[in-house]
Amino acid sequence: MNKLPGLGLLVPLMALAQTAGTIQAGGTATLYANPDQAYISIGVVTDGSTAQDAAQRNATQATAVLNALKQVLGNAGTIQTVSYSVNPRYSSTPGQAAVIVGYTASNTLQVTTLDLSLIGNLIDTANQAGANSVGGLQFSLRDPEPLKQQVLGQAAKQARAHADAIAAGLGAKTGAVVSAQEGGSVSPVVIAGTAGAAPTPIQTGQVSVSASVTITVQLAQ
Repeated sequence: MNKLPGLGLLVPLMALAQTAGTIQAGGTATLYANPDQAYISIGVVTDGSTAQDAAQRNATQATAVLNALKQVLGNAGTIQTVSYSVNPRYSSTPGQAAVIVGYTASNTLQVTTLDLSLIGNLIDTANQAGANSVGGLQFSLRDPEPLKQQVLGQAAKQARAHADAIAAGLGAKTGAVVSAQEGGSVSPVVIAGTAGAAPTPIQTGQVSVSASVTITVQLAQ
């Protein structure tokens, strides 16, 4: 153990040498791929004079939408209810106390499909069957891991190249890698809203997979 002057701390000689004889460098990389799955948010919102009335109207309309979507989707995906609510509606007359004037029921479905050619048809079918909220279209990858591994490898090579360049500028060479840290993200293609006119054209775009790698490398003279 070695005692630093003026400090009551004992620091291993190895740690001192490593801190003084290392450099840090980073690398980034991005790859793109065609998506192989899509999500659509489809909602049915209904009003009624009572909670039961709103809920019953919603059940009838949502069932019609669900059955129509199943006919189009077949075995190429799944449909899941992601939210359901029945809430009172209040009057908003200035100067008067708010009173309940009715109820609103909302049922939101998430449609997942592996057949991207069905997207436009699913949107049009939902609108025609009674859905009054269709959007949140998102394209993504079922398994981004292989692409992520590739992009991490590219980022790591760039980080090492940067470390070599820094060392060369310092009149030294790089030695062993002391540590490495990764960071990354998968960015799906998101389309905020969809049109109600048929047929609805859809462009899938590409999903981006990005990674960053930061390394610490020993210096050698």
